[in-house]
Amino acid sequence: MIALVQSATLEIHPWGSTIADWERPDTLIMDLDPGDGVKWEDVIAAAKEIRSRFTEAGLAAFVKTSGGKGLHVVSPLKPKADWPAVKTFSKRIADAMASDSPDRFVATITKSRRRGKILIDYLRNQRGQTAVAAYSTRARPGAAVSAPLSWDELGAGIGPAHFTVQNVPRRLASLRADPWQGFRAAAAPLEQPKSRRAT
Repeated sequence: MIALVQSATLEIHPWGSTIADWERPDTLIMDLDPGDGVKWEDVIAAAKEIRSRFTEAGLAAFVKTSGGKGLHVVSPLKPKADWPAVKTFSKRIADAMASDSPDRFVATITKSRRRGKILIDYLRNQRGQTAVAAYSTRARPGAAVSAPLSWDELGAGIGPAHFTVQNVPRRLASLRADPWQGFRAAAAPLEQPKSRRAT
């Protein structure tokens, strides 16, 4: 961390695995990237839907602001499945959401298909890909921070770039508990998601 500071690093983007086992991820991330015209409330609803789908698959779900436009839903994993298995799992979640609600979600990166929809970006979950770390600053005007939240905090009052280098210290000082308390203890092995249809 000191070396990153000395190098003037503004954004820290780790892999979803550690040096203890490069080839078996211990973190799964679904990146919700809203297109033009998407309401923040719809992004929140999408995050809660991913949480529900994770729960059905036996996984815990934690949420954080991206510091950009959307939210990240993050699940701690027991590092047993390899990268291809984790990517396949996350792709199935994204494809299922896009299939169940094609007017709300898209699972392909093509920007021309994303207007008015939320991209369910599962590609953070492949070998060599990264995602911004919790509490990392973003190299954007305002110096937003990717901030962990409790699910109870997720609401209209906290947008994707609400937290910055200026207000995060006050937030941390005022917290009575870590919003991601028990994150590693909640790690579970990856299982295949159950199929379902939207109601």
